[in-house]
Amino acid sequence: MADVTATVPASTRAQPGWLTVVARNLFPFVVVLGLWEITAHLGVFPRRLFPPLEDIVSAFVRLMAEGILPMHAAETMLRLLGGFALAAVVGVTIGLLMGRFRFAEDTMLPIVAALAPIPGLAYAPLFMMWFGISSWTVILMVAFVSSFSIIFNTWTGVKAVKEIWIRSAQSMGAGDISMFRKVILPGSLPYIMTGLRLGMAQAWRALVGLEMIAAVQWGLGWMIFGAREFLNTDVMMAGVFVIAIFGLIIEKFVFQKLEDYTVVRWGMMKS
Repeated sequence: MADVTATVPASTRAQPGWLTVVARNLFPFVVVLGLWEITAHLGVFPRRLFPPLEDIVSAFVRLMAEGILPMHAAETMLRLLGGFALAAVVGVTIGLLMGRFRFAEDTMLPIVAALAPIPGLAYAPLFMMWFGISSWTVILMVAFVSSFSIIFNTWTGVKAVKEIWIRSAQSMGAGDISMFRKVILPGSLPYIMTGLRLGMAQAWRALVGLEMIAAVQWGLGWMIFGAREFLNTDVMMAGVFVIAIFGLIIEKFVFQKLEDYTVVRWGMMKS
């Protein structure tokens, strides 16, 4: 007997309910948190160094009630968004220029390739000497470090656009602006989105690391580093938890939504 489901269009097949989707997304977190709780109660490490979840939740609630955690989180998010926005604009622009113009590629690619492998924190002393110790220094370094992934992926995306698409658009009289809007940008956007995701991850690492070593007065990195000196592991984990939540929110409600409105809608990627 023929498989009836094979002839049913994908759009008409039963879609998983929202409870199934939520459970599927929560399952990895439940496993990790369960293993953490088991390890904490087994006493493998001292309670002060490996606190159970109730201690971490208690510290989180206390810091929220006192207004300390929201202040640290707000300062970190302002630096992150400022640095990443600057990196996105500069990185995408340079990547597009490198992908479309041979002179820009020959000029910029060796510099980008030489600077990209250097760890982000290695630039911290230079930035602090050049620009002083302030939030602007952190924003500039975050932008500098996170821009390399964006540049590389944007450049790769432009180079990956099929030549037949470009020739077809040219044969139909497409100008430079129309070519960019309807061929180059849609064709390279999956790579650009990947670069933005990688750039955001690098921005987080650079930001939290710089907040730990720079003399800034607020920020999640500063809070985590300060808690380490007093062995307040519950406070440290509360800060790490906030970073994880922010990362998940940015991925689900920024990158995925942007991807749905562009890459998926244009047919460059299946949902």
